[in-house]
Amino acid sequence: MKQNSRLSTKQLLFGLAFLLAFLGLTLFLFTYQRDEKRFESLTTKLFTEELEADTLDLHYTLANPADFGIHDYVPSLSCYSAESIPGSRAATENMLAALNALDADKLSPADARLWQLLTRSLENSLGLSGFLYYDEPLSPASGTQTQLPILLAEYAFRSRRDVEDYLALLDQTDEYFASLLAYEQEKAAAGFPMPAAFLQDVRKQCDTIVTLQALEAGTHFLQTTFQERLEELFARGLVTAEEAGHYTAQNERLLKTVVLPAYASLGDGLLLLEDADALPAGLAALPEGKAYYQELLISQTGSYRSVEEIRQLLTAQFSREYEAVKKLAAEHPELLQYYTRETAPGFPYREASQMLLDLKQRMAEDFPPIPGGAVDVHVKAVSDSLADYCAPAFYLTAPLDDTASNTIYINRRKTPDGLELYTTLAHEGYPGHLYQTVYHNRSSLAAGERPARELLWYGGYQEGWALYVEFLSYQYAAELLRENGQETAALAAALEARNRSLQLCLYCVCDVLIHYEGASYSQIAKVLSGFGITDSTSMKAIYNYIVQTPCNYLKYYLGYLEILSLQEEAKELWGAEYTDYRFHSFFLDCGPADFASLGQWLAQTG
Repeated sequence: MKQNSRLSTKQLLFGLAFLLAFLGLTLFLFTYQRDEKRFESLTTKLFTEELEADTLDLHYTLANPADFGIHDYVPSLSCYSAESIPGSRAATENMLAALNALDADKLSPADARLWQLLTRSLENSLGLSGFLYYDEPLSPASGTQTQLPILLAEYAFRSRRDVEDYLALLDQTDEYFASLLAYEQEKAAAGFPMPAAFLQDVRKQCDTIVTLQALEAGTHFLQTTFQERLEELFARGLVTAEEAGHYTAQNERLLKTVVLPAYASLGDGLLLLEDADALPAGLAALPEGKAYYQELLISQTGSYRSVEEIRQLLTAQFSREYEAVKKLAAEHPELLQYYTRETAPGFPYREASQMLLDLKQRMAEDFPPIPGGAVDVHVKAVSDSLADYCAPAFYLTAPLDDTASNTIYINRRKTPDGLELYTTLAHEGYPGHLYQTVYHNRSSLAAGERPARELLWYGGYQEGWALYVEFLSYQYAAELLRENGQETAALAAALEARNRSLQLCLYCVCDVLIHYEGASYSQIAKVLSGFGITDSTSMKAIYNYIVQTPCNYLKYYLGYLEILSLQEEAKELWGAEYTDYRFHSFFLDCGPADFASLGQWLAQTG
């Protein structure tokens, strides 16, 4: 029987519908892949160019740059140049425009999140770029003059190339400091001088951080740490004895002929900028200082709350903590006797290694394990020559691709033993910065996330987390003390946590008063005296520190309060399915981000 070769109308329509659907799907996939490819290209270019421009950032971000497509770079410190500012702003605008030209809905979930974070971060960068002379890179509290030597001392030598890069950076110290001095000179000429008292502090640091006496004696930490790192390379057969001797001679020469004169020149240049009429004052005293403070708040904390909302949040938290302190003291009068005793029972652990092990064991039930195996932790003391200028403790962030070995620095002049060391190690180690960093880096690599995310920094996410777990560690300490029969000491630990929270909250309120309301020293002294801080030296030190580091306390404490707010939202959203383990996993798995984004992503888990 002969078959009819003609198609029916129904068959034809069906075929056309199928063809149109196929073409539509093909077009969708094409545009989807187009946006994905463009996003990949943009983020790879951004990541590569940013790290190639600053070798310190490169070295502390990646252990093996070649694995990320970075091969040919010139060792360099990122120097300030007034001429480069318009170009930097234009580059930011261009990158933001390129991101906005993409359809985020056509990106993978991970890329859509990165797109959102990059877009918000670049918008904030543009906002800050309009305030050229409001930043203070040479702050006496945490300026480049004190931070650079620490970064150099901990610059890991994994290969011969690292040693040569390091020496190249030393050789640029004079140009780097000269560019910072030029910035300070322009800043002063534009009517934004550093207060005379602060300049004197920075000059003192320049005179003491690197001295000819220490270099001649061979005892400076940039000599001893260099030798230690070089010996490790030699032991691994990566450099010969002859090469090691050559590198040592170069280090000695550069420290004496470049680094030491660089500090001296910076100090001398700052002396010429001293103006007795330039007194310490907050950002509110500057033109558009309030507007800058609002942009800085976003940059430092990752919170998009208004200043008024932040003030209300702080006030409410202060009241809660204050009532809790009063209640605890009233219910346990024995605490007064505990604090007035001449001798008190010692803390159960004295060694940092014992404390870190105890913290790891106590956190295990409520925190996800770090993927990928063992993590080594080295606890080191801050060099005596830097102790006066350094924080009580800090963790040196491990590179994205090398998290096996980690270092925590303890400033013994500022961190006593016992409970304070225990909670400090929780903040810097477990479950704090070290745990958070290693967890994120290993999870990020395993998930194949784009490394451009490593360019983004969120102080509120990181420091807020460290403070959040520090307060948890007071509970761990109380458990430990009770296990050792020290019931009153356990109650004292709970009281110490409340007192620390009260203190940080008070300093955050002062930050807002100084930098947004324009409060003077006498006004802040009155506030402090109302809470028992009456020593004039202490009040002056608190005021000056907050003036020098706007938003710093908020970075910690507001970040902590934002985490508590997220936690409450999670409890409401998840109901009976809420656990601390699940919340901690959510927070860590999201990775560093602003709190507006974290709140949005949390809502999507419901």
